[in-house]
Amino acid sequence: MSVIGKVGSLWRYPVKSMRGEELQEAFVGFAGVYGDRVYAFQSAAAVKGFPYFTGREQESMLLYRPSFRYPECTAKPGNLAEAEAMGSGVTAVYADISEFVVDVETPAGERFAIDDPRLISVLREGIDDKHHLTLLRSHRAMTDCRPVSIFSLQTVRQLSSEVGSDVDKRRFRANIYADFESLNAFEEDELVGRNLRIGAKTTIAVVNRDSRCKMITLDPDTARQEPEIIRRLSRDHEGKAGIYGVVVVEGTVRPGDKIALLD
Repeated sequence: MSVIGKVGSLWRYPVKSMRGEELQEAFVGFAGVYGDRVYAFQSAAAVKGFPYFTGREQESMLLYRPSFRYPECTAKPGNLAEAEAMGSGVTAVYADISEFVVDVETPAGERFAIDDPRLISVLREGIDDKHHLTLLRSHRAMTDCRPVSIFSLQTVRQLSSEVGSDVDKRRFRANIYADFESLNAFEEDELVGRNLRIGAKTTIAVVNRDSRCKMITLDPDTARQEPEIIRRLSRDHEGKAGIYGVVVVEGTVRPGDKIALLD
């Protein structure tokens, strides 16, 4: 086992495509980061393979601020300590979905419960009527591909250099921003097919690189579109940046935790 870096920061996104929140501790389970993307909106106009309504359709969605109403219930499973104490890899029990209630603040400062029909009305403002929206709830993180996404700070810096302006890491909506010791940009690409130990025991199998889309062109503070970054990725990096992983061993991760290569 060799240490290759550390956790720079941890993030989760209670509602798919809305603003994320930085965490000082995250339980990383088989279903993804606890509380990550447990809500999403489905559009009747979307394709069956990807039924979600996101910032691709409503760019201002990135400016909506979701927050858990009962944060003490959404930090980690309630029986985590007891499950870990049993010492045989017992899987902790997730809280009931009713405890993951989210309130959402709109860019205009209005505040709605996640299931308030008025929120859907606001989200649909200015878009085609074909987007009939319904709310989805799930304990499984409704990510685009795999449960956990990782992006290196070195890659952020390299892309900033290539684009010619500071690129905000939040554009990439990763769960784990890694700070690698090698300082090489796109170092994470070499980890595909390898296993990582993060913190005391969390183990992630890296399965593929992350194909990027319009979402990374949207400024996380203004939702203004800046297409140069996707052009650069398409031209120089096969349109990919960051990696996806699946969780092999559940555990708690914190900023500063070591990232080690297991094989």
